[in-house]
Amino acid sequence: MNNVLRQLLTGKDNQTHDVVRWLAVLSFLVGLGLAIYAVGWKGQPFSLQEYGMGLGSLFVTIGGALKLKEGTEP
Repeated sequence: MNNVLRQLLTGKDNQTHDVVRWLAVLSFLVGLGLAIYAVGWKGQPFSLQEYGMGLGSLFVTIGGALKLKEGTEP
């Protein structure tokens, strides 16, 4: 499990931590936590479509950022 996390959060060399990848994981966890909070504790309605569209646009942006910086990987 530790090796999988290292591969997800580091660059091509599996040693250098990648800020963009860390932000992607943290953004996903925060979004999921906010959705659970809104439905579970606040009792507010939750739109899976809006959440999916927002998360999808986030992933497209992150993918673009990773593609733009791939030439600078160590």
